Amino acid sequence: MKIDEATLDRIAELTRLDYSDPAARQTILADMERVLSFVEKLNEVDTAGVEPLIFMTDEENVLREDVAFPSITKQEALMNAPVKDSDYFKVPRVIDKG
Repeated sequence: MKIDEATLDRIAELTRLDYSDPAARQTILADMERVLSFVEKLNEVDTAGVEPLIFMTDEENVLREDVAFPSITKQEALMNAPVKDSDYFKVPRVIDKG
């Protein structure tokens, strides 16, 4: 598939990228065409009788046991706080009363 200049301009607009340099335009154009040719090559593969892959593995609900373990204490957490008030972190007001 060939990408024309208008398509490249539209992609640049949507992606907010600047392809004003002619050398960069030609490089990105060649890269995009290589990607599209690879995808077109995938269309040549015979997938008749192959079920779509929904999950990467047949395993279901493989979970680890939930084990509680000690973490840092409240005092250790507050030691790194820039501003604190006894047992709490102090932060700037977010909601205005007015």
